[in-house]
Amino acid sequence: MDKTQPHPLFKLATELGPLLVFFFVNAKFNLFVATGAFMVAIVAAMAASYVVTRHIPIMAIVTGVIVLVFGTLTLVLHDETFIKLKPTIIYGLFAAILGGGLLFGRSFIAVMFDQMFNLTPQGWRILTLRWALFFAGMAMLNEIVWRTQSTDFWVNFKVFGVTLITMIFAIAQMPLTKRYGIEPASLEASEAEAGDVRKG
Repeated sequence: MDKTQPHPLFKLATELGPLLVFFFVNAKFNLFVATGAFMVAIVAAMAASYVVTRHIPIMAIVTGVIVLVFGTLTLVLHDETFIKLKPTIIYGLFAAILGGGLLFGRSFIAVMFDQMFNLTPQGWRILTLRWALFFAGMAMLNEIVWRTQSTDFWVNFKVFGVTLITMIFAIAQMPLTKRYGIEPASLEASEAEAGDVRKG
């Protein structure tokens, strides 16, 4: 079944909603209760995305699975370390996928971002490298923050700091997407371009 394009506010709600749930529940209770609420919110966001668009983005699926695994470990073992390691694992995995793909002449960023735009092969390579380095940097930053700061500081950083940093970085890539952007003459051309990118 074809996916439908959701309203931007709906997409924003499914992405930020679980983080806000995590933040407010942690503020009122503790990290363990917040972790459980975060897991429920993640599943609810993915379900809502599928109901509305008949599609769940690849990044959301990978993130959701890791949240459920590390969240369960956090609750079962009653150890905050697992949920704090979760962003490091996610960022490291994304960096490895994108960077590893480039080593083999493939650009997976189009698949990861659900083909939000069309670029030349060189544009995809540059964008992929930038995001791979970004994710690697965010993995290291998360490690520094959770190992040196309090739990509440880490939660604030995860919800607000990471969101702001990611938004700024994404906006900074707009000149590149404009410079290497292409306008397909038809739907067939768009699909062909996507196929070329996914093949490398």
